[in-house]
Amino acid sequence: MAKGKTDYTIKVAAQAFYLDEQSDPAHDRYVFAYTVVIQNHGNIPAKLLSRHWIITDSNGKIEEVRGEGVVGEQPYLRPGEGFQYTSGAILETSVGSMKGSYQMLADDGITFDADIPVFVLSIPRTLH
Repeated sequence: MAKGKTDYTIKVAAQAFYLDEQSDPAHDRYVFAYTVVIQNHGNIPAKLLSRHWIITDSNGKIEEVRGEGVVGEQPYLRPGEGFQYTSGAILETSVGSMKGSYQMLADDGITFDADIPVFVLSIPRTLH
């Protein structure tokens, strides 16, 4: 990185978990929790303003979710800081995926997107 260059780097990682006790496969209801870790690897503080999720099930059904913040918060991340939260999704199939982006506002007034890499929602495999 060039000296003096502003770096808007937000890294996002997510991991999903199947919630068997809340799911009802007989009625095509599969409930997943996911934990997301957001870290500011750039050199300027930034605030998470909003989210955009694309949720796809194995039937090809796509649901888009947009909203302010995450879990009722708009975390402000200084360089090196992170934020973690857990939320959930309900699918009609036992396998699906999520991806998306967070819309960020840096302290210098620049808005930018932080990509959320695709991650899989899947019931655990049963061993026989």
